Amino acid sequence: MGKNLAHKLIEQHLVSGTMQPGEEILLKIDQTLTQDATGTMVMLEFEALGLPKVKTELSAQYVDHNLIQADFKNADDHLFLRSACRKWGLWFSRPGNGISHAVHMACFGIPGKTLLGSDSHTCAAGSLGMLAMGAGGLQVALAMAGLPFSLTMPEVIGVEVTGKLSPWVSAKDVILEMLRRYDVKGGVNKIFEYYGPGLDNLSAMDRHVIANMGQEMGATASVFPADDKVREFLQQQGRARDFVAQHADDGATYDAQDSIDLSQIEPMIACPSSPGNVVRVREVAGKPIYQSYIGSSANPGLRDFVIPARMVEGREVPQEISLDINPSSRQLLEALSSSGDLNRLLQAGARLHQTGCNGCIGMGQAPASGRISLRTVPRNFPGRSGTKEDQVYLCSPETATASALFGKITDPRDMDMDYPAFSEPETLQDMRPMLLAPQEIPVAVELEKGPNIQPLPEFEALPEALSGPILLKAGDNVSTDEILPAGTDILPLRSNIPAISHYTFCRIDDTFYQRAKQLDGDSFVIGGENYGQGSSREHAAIAPRYLGVRAVIAVSMARIHRRNLINFGIVPLLFRSADDLAQLEQGDTLSLTDLPNQLKNGRAVTVTTGAGKTLEVTHNMSAEEVATVIAGGLINKVREQDLGD
Repeated sequence: MGKNLAHKLIEQHLVSGTMQPGEEILLKIDQTLTQDATGTMVMLEFEALGLPKVKTELSAQYVDHNLIQADFKNADDHLFLRSACRKWGLWFSRPGNGISHAVHMACFGIPGKTLLGSDSHTCAAGSLGMLAMGAGGLQVALAMAGLPFSLTMPEVIGVEVTGKLSPWVSAKDVILEMLRRYDVKGGVNKIFEYYGPGLDNLSAMDRHVIANMGQEMGATASVFPADDKVREFLQQQGRARDFVAQHADDGATYDAQDSIDLSQIEPMIACPSSPGNVVRVREVAGKPIYQSYIGSSANPGLRDFVIPARMVEGREVPQEISLDINPSSRQLLEALSSSGDLNRLLQAGARLHQTGCNGCIGMGQAPASGRISLRTVPRNFPGRSGTKEDQVYLCSPETATASALFGKITDPRDMDMDYPAFSEPETLQDMRPMLLAPQEIPVAVELEKGPNIQPLPEFEALPEALSGPILLKAGDNVSTDEILPAGTDILPLRSNIPAISHYTFCRIDDTFYQRAKQLDGDSFVIGGENYGQGSSREHAAIAPRYLGVRAVIAVSMARIHRRNLINFGIVPLLFRSADDLAQLEQGDTLSLTDLPNQLKNGRAVTVTTGAGKTLEVTHNMSAEEVATVIAGGLINKVREQDLGD
């Protein structure tokens, strides 16, 4: 039987383990990606390892999240990150160069390589035939140190792509259709591999859109072949020499199969407040809007801006509508300027923002209270926009633009014009000269640490017994945005755990921090299905652990957050059913005795409630993960290892 591409990529990088779904495997990592919101912590973690330089083929640090310099915090962090890159041999992308995923794809993505990033949307690079995955920052720091990445071997879902997109339908509608099918947890522990004749009609940047939002299905990765479309993209970037063909064997088999006919897809939209709440645009058309927002890691391609520019040419957006343009890179902004498309947008009344993540991560551009915001971003979790009771819809650039022109949610097929023509330029400006390359000859560099950068907290090993109250009972699909939010007030505190911990669970229960500090002891959090979905931010594990949370018990957990809990010594336990969750309430006391031995000797763990009842929960940790959580976290576990020089 032929091998699928995902299996080929895994096999080529397999350090140990068996490629059977559910088994633990270790993978060699070729490249790493960090961004400023998670990178400060990664650099502090790498510093703790005491190594003189990174050991990957290439590591790159981007500044794209914390761009608003309202005070010293973000500016200080940028200087710290630059000094860390010079000290340890990483590429550094300064503020203004653009969104990490778009810049990395243009500058460094190479078919056949593995990429691990401390941003959950690192998976976007699967568009180039890479095995690209998001992870917690600590695991990325260890990959930078040359250690393999531990992963549960996923199932591989083959998705046969046929047909061609109709006018006014684009790649965002494709991934929204996939989310309509799989919702936000249907891809957990799965890789989606796309193949088939329809890929001839999807550019490398179209594939980036689909691979990026595979994370919203909970997928480990999305994989596309490296074919002529990828070759054309690398030629456009002046990197034709980096092309290596990657494809599945003839007759390749998959763990499960799906198909998608591009010609049958309609304009789609994800309604508040979940990327999986997808309907056809026509089903919600007519609702008045306040804002249309174009540009993010999910729609970073040149065509995602040129098509809107040509839709609005000679027209004007109504005065009451905010059309926000967020260029994804310096390269793209230069191309829009030279083609005249930037001027078309500005003349129509669009607002131009700096290149970066911006409103996608809640850093500005928050919508007005009670008003609808249409966005081409990957997520619409509650409050993520910066407005507490927001109404964010996810859609294509075509839908966002048509809606901005009409002032209401509009199917773009209702535009009174032909679909604008677009073809990719043969070449684009090389962005690599705008990045700071690693020093060829190592030099002594002093890390520049501002007052906002605080040391990592020390966490003790798991005790023989845990006892304490349930400090929080949460529901289904709790996101890391709800566990530890982003936004203009909170995101700049990512390098200061004591300060950022004040906001732990504040979007669910704003008394959590005060109650945890008053307790000053061990506690538990319980939740429903898909606990910890969304961002890879390890702060959503570190801050609860800093406040005394020692175990989380949920019906199911998202992949990255589950591992982040383990990395910082929080025991991830699973209810056998939602009925068991229903038996417990916030404030109940739980006790677990002989816990290390229970974790090592089987899957079942006995929990005793304050009422004297017992409840059996389970865990699905590997032996390595059990050892990590018993040690009190991954830093404790690897501290005594000889990592070499």
